[in-house]
Amino acid sequence: MKPWRHARRRLAHSLRARLLLLFVLLALATAAVFLFGMQRVLATGWQGWARPLASDYVDRLAAELGSPPDADKARALVQRLPITVRIDGPRVHFDSHPGRYRDRGPGPGPGPGPGDGDGDRDGDRDRDGPGDRDAARSWAQVRHSADGHRIVFGLASLPDAGRSRRIAWTTLAVLLALTLLAYAVVHRLLRPLRAIGDGVARFGRGQFEPPIAVPRPDELGELAGRVNRMAASLRHRLEDQRALLLAISHELRSPLTRARLNAELVDDGPPKAALLRDLAEMRELITSLLEGERIAAGAQALQLEPVDLAALARALAADRDRLDLALADDLPPVQADATRLKLLLRNLLDNARRHGGGDAAAPAQLFLRREDDGRLALGVRDHGPGVPDEQLPRLAQAFYRPDSARTRAAGGVGLGLYLCRLVAQAHGGELRIRNAQPGLEVAMVWAPTR
Repeated sequence: MKPWRHARRRLAHSLRARLLLLFVLLALATAAVFLFGMQRVLATGWQGWARPLASDYVDRLAAELGSPPDADKARALVQRLPITVRIDGPRVHFDSHPGRYRDRGPGPGPGPGPGDGDGDRDGDRDRDGPGDRDAARSWAQVRHSADGHRIVFGLASLPDAGRSRRIAWTTLAVLLALTLLAYAVVHRLLRPLRAIGDGVARFGRGQFEPPIAVPRPDELGELAGRVNRMAASLRHRLEDQRALLLAISHELRSPLTRARLNAELVDDGPPKAALLRDLAEMRELITSLLEGERIAAGAQALQLEPVDLAALARALAADRDRLDLALADDLPPVQADATRLKLLLRNLLDNARRHGGGDAAAPAQLFLRREDDGRLALGVRDHGPGVPDEQLPRLAQAFYRPDSARTRAAGGVGLGLYLCRLVAQAHGGELRIRNAQPGLEVAMVWAPTR
């Protein structure tokens, strides 16, 4: 997968990343809108209000200098006001700030800013040449006296472009800092969502302890409390259903035993065989239900001990015909419940015998291997017709049989894979079911402790 696609998927999944991106974009947009608005306000203010007033004031200053302009009066203006004055003409040549314009050298460049005089860098161009047009576009004001003198008024203190840039970057940095602060606050406010999500996932696996801990008096704390109350209600209902099922199963054992004893008194023949077969199926059903309810308690129901998985698999395969073994012998003993693992393998082997295609198909395979992700896989593969892909997720449900591959006539009570799933979940793993083409592969995949 390309890195940008992976990043896009993570961004689409992560609420925190999207909030951070949203805050950053909001800060940049706010800064851009603020700067653009201020520029427009300043430009509009200068063009619409300040410039006409300044132009009228400059007219008065030019009239005060007289015609021809008086250099002494110009010096007095410069001392009194923060301006520059430059006079060029047939009789008077005066520059209050000599060298300011000539030092920049000839050649094209940006229009003069405040205090750039007439914008005529070499000072020798025609009176009405490009310099006048540049000056008109700048802060400088150009006036012509009646006797042919050219007077340029400018600002004595040039604006500091570097300072303006520093102010702009500082403003942007402050906005970003405020954005990060806001994100941190939102992140802290939404932190209980992770605990709530983990708790809901735990409740979905049937682990109702401990409850979600969100000691906050806000809406998220209230939501966590509601989820805890819902989980407690579900737990009580499940416990009541399990207790009822266990009671019914125990109560059925006695009449079932009496029925089998009475059936033994029936004369031998097809009716007796059918009756004993049905009673055996009922006994298997009750036993499976009781075992399923015991295993449903999760890890608490396991009797963990060091187990050599390869030796356990060989022991179960010793009394079975037509079975291939593919066992990894280099695996150390792991902590597991040997009795429940035997139950899992017996159910898988019986399932493969029933639906493995008969003697015409290749023998089933009992395997133990380490997966690419480091977990162990213990399971069985048959070479039968398999199961449609859309029915695979439902195979481990209690009493489920796909019509095309699993029928009641094939035997079993429909609880084998269900018990296998409970065993896998109790060990902290999963029951993986997939088509092997040909056949079906069912394995318990988990990461055991040593």
